[in-house]
Amino acid sequence: MSDAPSRRAASGTEAYQLDEQVGFLLRRASQRHIAIFNAGIPELTPTQFAALAKTAEIGPVSQNELGRATAMDAATIKGVIDRLAARGLIETGESPTDRRRVMVRLTSEGRAALARLIPSAQAITEATLAPLTPPERAEFIALLERLG
Repeated sequence: MSDAPSRRAASGTEAYQLDEQVGFLLRRASQRHIAIFNAGIPELTPTQFAALAKTAEIGPVSQNELGRATAMDAATIKGVIDRLAARGLIETGESPTDRRRVMVRLTSEGRAALARLIPSAQAITEATLAPLTPPERAEFIALLERLG
């Protein structure tokens, strides 16, 4: 039997239960996914991988646009780009039309690394979604897209 009645406040109203809150549940799911990611791709952080993959997807891109496309603020994307550039995976340069704009592109090393890592990334997604049935997975992804 459920312990739900024990979760009621003395006044009869439901007590606030952190374990039932969407933000808490999303954070727990995110922590689980990050642990799986770190085990599968230990050489990059999830944000570094996202920046690398999105740059490959959309081609040469401004730093600001890449930040928007990967849901990272300006300071975060700059740090990610700096770390990827230091590892030789991306290169930066001025925009030919606006010298203030920093453009980002993959290097040949970045393309090779991404090609090598994509199977691991796919396995990470599979492992993250493993507790769900195929229809639940599709519904979960659709619901996350609606929330995002």
